[in-house]
Amino acid sequence: MTATPPQPYSPSKRRARRPARPALRDALRDTLALAALPLAVGLALPAAFAGGGTRRWFGGRADSQRAEAQAAKDDAAAAFYELDTAQRDLRISIETISAVDDSPAAKRAAADFTDLGRRIDEASQRYIQAVDAHDLDRDDLEASAAARARTELTAAKDELVRVNADLDRFAQSLGPLLGKAETQLARLAPAVERARQALLAASNALDAVRGSGLRADDLAARLAALAPELTRLNQGAGQHGVPQTLDRAERVSREAEAIRAEAERLPERAAEIDHRLVSLRTRAQALTTRAGQVEPVLSELRRRFTVACWQDLQHVPEQAEEHVRQAEAKLAEARAARDEQRWADATALLSTVRALLNSTDEAVSAAGDRLKRLNAVQKDPQQEIERTRFAIRDAQRLAMAGRSTPDPRHARPLDDSVARLERAIGTLEGRHPDYWHFLTETEGVRQSVARVVAQIREERGTGH
Repeated sequence: MTATPPQPYSPSKRRARRPARPALRDALRDTLALAALPLAVGLALPAAFAGGGTRRWFGGRADSQRAEAQAAKDDAAAAFYELDTAQRDLRISIETISAVDDSPAAKRAAADFTDLGRRIDEASQRYIQAVDAHDLDRDDLEASAAARARTELTAAKDELVRVNADLDRFAQSLGPLLGKAETQLARLAPAVERARQALLAASNALDAVRGSGLRADDLAARLAALAPELTRLNQGAGQHGVPQTLDRAERVSREAEAIRAEAERLPERAAEIDHRLVSLRTRAQALTTRAGQVEPVLSELRRRFTVACWQDLQHVPEQAEEHVRQAEAKLAEARAARDEQRWADATALLSTVRALLNSTDEAVSAAGDRLKRLNAVQKDPQQEIERTRFAIRDAQRLAMAGRSTPDPRHARPLDDSVARLERAIGTLEGRHPDYWHFLTETEGVRQSVARVVAQIREERGTGH
């Protein structure tokens, strides 16, 4: 099969050095153009000098060899053109991969393509030298010269075909890398556009917030810090690289979206802080009143129960007063931060106020709860005793379930709990029982029993 490119070819221009790729393509076009000239034109030229000269007639073995050499030349030209086209297409794929992927695999692919390029140049040079070495249109072309031409051109064509097959196998091996690169390139434009739209939405949200009287200076500063990133996005992936541009676009989108969301929530956040300021101030005032009621409770505890029952509570009034004072000071700071629209500072200060008031509430409540529990056990300690014994018996039944004898790991702590309960009951004897010690001991017994129960259930649940 003979292709016919449109450009003429002058072989003598290509003899001096190894051709560059565009020159190789020119040589191909020239060669094919020569090959396309009709043989009849060549035969007709001698007839133009019919004024008495000797007319040359072609035929026989020389003509047959000339035709075979010309066919080999046409086949080599077609192979050359096919290889050149495949190389140009593959170069585009390699450039796509290199622009997107800097992994070791991508770098190896680029190096392998360079190596193949050297082989392609060598095969192409051999082809062009074979074309330049033989003028198949000479009238006096001998059969032996035509045969040599056919042999060299066929060898050049075979080498071009072999290199083209290697190039095709290499192109197929690039499938995963090329697919990944094309996927990233397909993501690039939408990612950059999303980043631009996110920045615009953040800017519009800030304008709306400012229009409502809120400054949002911190959000404005964060948005301004993204301006250089937008500049780099606009400069494009050609300057900064595809992976870097993708990462930048996604980072800008996330930050701009966060700014927009915070800006839109800012009015709600301001209202929430205002509500918390009022609520915590009311709570602080209520705790001040409740803290004043702790002293009468302590007086009753001191009068009716031993020192051990109340000595850990005697500093509650002073601590409650101090904590409330600290809370009120932090509330004033939070109010100032809110007025200055320092939202993060206001939120942090309010969290501190809440922690102070929580600890104060627990301390104030502890005094009243202590008196209530001591009154109950003083009136009827048997209820606490039965509650603890029930927990022990329930654990013992669980330990014996499906067994003739209990596991020592379970039986020992349960036996210890029984003995501990009996000792706690013994402390109730005498003129001034330590009811608080009794209560803490029974609570400790129940906690120990609960741990044994949890251990048994865990072991049976896992098949141990």
